[in-house]
Amino acid sequence: MVPRHPAQLIVVGFVLAIAAGTGLLMLPAAATGPQGASLLEALFTATSAVCVTGLITVDTPVFWSGFGQAVILFLIQVGGFGVMSFGTLLAVLTARRLGLRSRMLAAAETKSHGFGDVRRVLLGVFLITVIVEAAVALILTLHFQLGYGYPPGEALWHGVFHSISAFNNAGFALYSDNLMGFVGDPWVCLPIAAAVILGGLGFPVLFELRRQFRRPVMWSMNTKLVLVGSVALLAGGTVFLTAAEWSNPATLGGLPPQDRILGGFFQSVITRTAGFNSVDIGQMHPVSWMGMDILMFIGGGPAGTAGGLKITTFAVLFFILATELRGDTAVNIFGKRLSRAVHRQAISVVLLAIALVTASTMFLMLITDFGQERILFEVVSAFATVGLSTGITAAMPPAGQVVLILLMFIGRLGPVTLGTALALRSRPIMYEYPKERPLIG
Repeated sequence: MVPRHPAQLIVVGFVLAIAAGTGLLMLPAAATGPQGASLLEALFTATSAVCVTGLITVDTPVFWSGFGQAVILFLIQVGGFGVMSFGTLLAVLTARRLGLRSRMLAAAETKSHGFGDVRRVLLGVFLITVIVEAAVALILTLHFQLGYGYPPGEALWHGVFHSISAFNNAGFALYSDNLMGFVGDPWVCLPIAAAVILGGLGFPVLFELRRQFRRPVMWSMNTKLVLVGSVALLAGGTVFLTAAEWSNPATLGGLPPQDRILGGFFQSVITRTAGFNSVDIGQMHPVSWMGMDILMFIGGGPAGTAGGLKITTFAVLFFILATELRGDTAVNIFGKRLSRAVHRQAISVVLLAIALVTASTMFLMLITDFGQERILFEVVSAFATVGLSTGITAAMPPAGQVVLILLMFIGRLGPVTLGTALALRSRPIMYEYPKERPLIG
């Protein structure tokens, strides 16, 4: 039976993209070794790339050939842009027209409010993607060539790869230690951080800032929540991680003060959305892991390349809590009343996510010998499609890696989207039961 709901088709599109990526990565030419990649290695890497996560079970620059790395990069770009949006964009550029189903798919994927603006939205997404990725790639390419003496071709490849990986919040790197070798280099860390932040804000915010940058009073509630929340989380995360790791000789403790601040800021940016790391995550203090769990779980802005449950979800819950504590009857945010439907959506998303993370953590604790802190970190990183790891991903048994694959897939699509896709149909209710209130607390 062919799925008809846009959410169902999006799920199918992602499955097909992962399947195609798995097949390509299993080709002998994709790996450097004589035997090539196994099914699980290829499936895990393809899922991590399409779901723009960054978790790996094999060393990217060592295990994969140039062809394999190019496949990974293409999967990252497709996954970041959105399988359905990417297909619709191709239809726009070739046929110059859209059918109703194509518009529905693109509207669902880009979180558009209507079908009429899908063409403009997709072209806008494409232009922003190209401009940001090209600018960051240029900066990195010049620095790799002039600052580190890379040959022009190698410098260009490293610049393009890390630019696309950063803007799409993927976290794949062409170095075995990720970006630890550049912890004190602002010409590498800051452009990558800027690309991660822009991709993590979400395309609706970027569109609105482009139109109304000089008129903040005209910004929507979504844009205000994302910007205020992003600044607060970036500042708070920087202070927290820098302070927690300041004296840790295995992470920031052995660096000059300015490099410690840069390392703390970079890891704060990365923790909420992407999977790069400029310090050894496995050597961080457990309290840092706990704080990073929270940052990863919150994530970035909606309708972008970031993962997590999104800033707006937790901002809505915060204002609901504040309203209840004050005893008000309506939730008001920035002079606007919040729709009651959004209350239910935010609570549903968070409860589903907590249930999934808890169940996955307990299962992995049963089948592995790793500590709870490391397992929880890994689970949250996979579900939030962040890609950071304490170093236990490759050591997971096959069943554990399959769990991480499912978490990345569900986390990329979102619990509500996946639930909608699995539902055969919505059942309209023609009546209501009498209202009654149980005791709470």
